[in-house]
Amino acid sequence: MKSASESYAAAGVDVTAGYRAVELMKAHVARTAVPGVLSGLGGFGGLFEPDLKGMKRPVLVSGTDGVGTKLKIAFLMDKHDTVGIDCVAMCVNDVACSGAQPLFFLDYIACGKNVPEKIAAIVAGVAEGCVQSGCALIGGETAEMPGFYPEEEYDLAGFSVGMADYDRLIDGSRVRPGDALIGVKSSGVHSNGFSLVRKVFGVSEKTLAISYADLGGTLGEALLTPTRIYVKAILTLLDRVGIHGISHITGGGYYENIPRMLPDGCQAVVEKAQVPVLPIFELIRQAGDIPEHDMFNTFNMGTGLCVAVAADRADEALRVLAECGEEGVLLGEIRAGEKGVTLC
Repeated sequence: MKSASESYAAAGVDVTAGYRAVELMKAHVARTAVPGVLSGLGGFGGLFEPDLKGMKRPVLVSGTDGVGTKLKIAFLMDKHDTVGIDCVAMCVNDVACSGAQPLFFLDYIACGKNVPEKIAAIVAGVAEGCVQSGCALIGGETAEMPGFYPEEEYDLAGFSVGMADYDRLIDGSRVRPGDALIGVKSSGVHSNGFSLVRKVFGVSEKTLAISYADLGGTLGEALLTPTRIYVKAILTLLDRVGIHGISHITGGGYYENIPRMLPDGCQAVVEKAQVPVLPIFELIRQAGDIPEHDMFNTFNMGTGLCVAVAADRADEALRVLAECGEEGVLLGEIRAGEKGVTLC
């Protein structure tokens, strides 16, 4: 007998829409297949067999996150095919910051009404993020929750697992005074600080449609730019140059994230003139009359990653980043002092 429930549909949950969404997303999921994937969609769990050859002491590294209130921008613009990239990026960038290659990803979508085409568009973005980071999308969940979420809204979160050999883990213990501090440019606001962004601009369909010459398009287009995925650049830099410490600049900006890679007795000194501040951040600062400290304590300010390397490898690190399609800048250095960040 075909699975269907008129009673459940009357309560607002259409199980047949869920089946349709799965069919639409299958092609996107197939794009993410990597060696080790043992299962397809439809099982109770995603199966993955890791390749442990050559590993002396394999360590699993996990990360989970969501997209946050950036989703409100997607709702207003009715554009849903990029927020999945954000969701993946927020997880896999964190995993890679430990020196691990992300292996697989699972997503969770909770919605007020399951519109199969919309769900498939979200998953298309998730799949694109997985392709960019070299991991497989091996499962997920779509929960239709009428009365809990408005029909046109949803939440999106994800979870990734990666693996690294113990001796290659990046934990900040190698950071030393004299190390160079390299910033890797971001693509924009990424997925943090959007509650402040929405307050500053009074976000609406009208304000998002305003074009700004400095942004090269509308405010909405700039804000919805996906979070950059740095996995391949991080792992290449680790292989070819060596990384002493690394921070993913997310919520809390410079002041919260950079200290997370520092051992006691080390201070990160950043030259403000070297920070590649993107036009969107200057627009936010001006529109909200936001103090400089708050900007650097909320946003990435144009730097998605901060990496500490040996000073004599800094030029090589910048070259490797460029080869990986990333733009790196010399932000400053590590000095002896109280653990923290100083902008000068």
